[in-house]
Amino acid sequence: MTTDLRVSLGSLTLPNPVLVAAGTFGYGVEFQRALHVDQLGGLVTKTLTRAPRTGNPPPRLVETPSGMLNSVGLQNPGLDAFLRDILPGVKGLGVPVIVSVLGESPDDVACMVRTLDGADGVDAIELNLSCPNLNTRHETGDMRQETSLKSQVSSLKSDLMVAQDPEATEAVVRAARAATRKPLIAKLSPDVTDITPIARAAEGAGADALAVGNTFTGMSLDPVRRGSRLGSMTGGLSGPAIRPLAVYRVWRVARAVRCPVVGIGGIVTAEDAMEFLLAGATAVAVGTATFADPSAPLKVLRGLHRYLTRTNCPSLRDVIGRLTPCAQPPRD
Repeated sequence: MTTDLRVSLGSLTLPNPVLVAAGTFGYGVEFQRALHVDQLGGLVTKTLTRAPRTGNPPPRLVETPSGMLNSVGLQNPGLDAFLRDILPGVKGLGVPVIVSVLGESPDDVACMVRTLDGADGVDAIELNLSCPNLNTRHETGDMRQETSLKSQVSSLKSDLMVAQDPEATEAVVRAARAATRKPLIAKLSPDVTDITPIARAAEGAGADALAVGNTFTGMSLDPVRRGSRLGSMTGGLSGPAIRPLAVYRVWRVARAVRCPVVGIGGIVTAEDAMEFLLAGATAVAVGTATFADPSAPLKVLRGLHRYLTRTNCPSLRDVIGRLTPCAQPPRD
């Protein structure tokens, strides 16, 4: 039986629903010898900022039970260097390219998005509104600057990420929407009491799809040294440990908005991906699993194909959001 795995995120049609999550797969070109990158549904690049960032001090990764904490701090070469030196190679991978960006203000985001709007080989743009492990101090060239990536959004409290505030989320997405006609994906934070108002704000401001979500902020402390096991005090928790929490947030968001949702969080197998699809996700992104097995995204894809074949589903659309109602408890 022929199965149709195609999905759409706004005007962007993907050959299948399996993406790789930003920050876990570099810029794609690094993995060419490890797997057939062109078989992926899409590639989400490591997040870019306008100026280069050296990131946080090491150590940047620490294993936790069923997961991992990272505190990379968005190390990247900056937007101009990416366009000049990296994008030509990414374009040759033969896969839809979604470029992830983070700006210091709505105007900064709009400037980056406007530049990417004119770049050949960029199929969509992801707005990273939810990075939990940024230091307020970073390096730009030889200059060290004190800056807050959050305080420049006037409606946002200084101790919150953009995606923890509906007004700030709306401001950034609206600025980006005015700067491009390319599909926009707003990446939201799971670290909120109620994600639905923020999801609605992003959709209302013009996001074509929502990525739900990112890592959870966490800590790992060494009792002997009485300090953090990371170079910074906190990091972002990812991996199978967060999957039930992520599936729940996808389910909440998918019922609250009409735009497509990309499910992210602890996906290792096709069964994991099916949880997100049943909860209402249109696509999924594999992240931390690639650290142990770079071919994990393609194993997930093959597993989804086998599932559809085994259950006689001709299209992935027959699965998305198709949860069976919970059985009612027996009456006394």
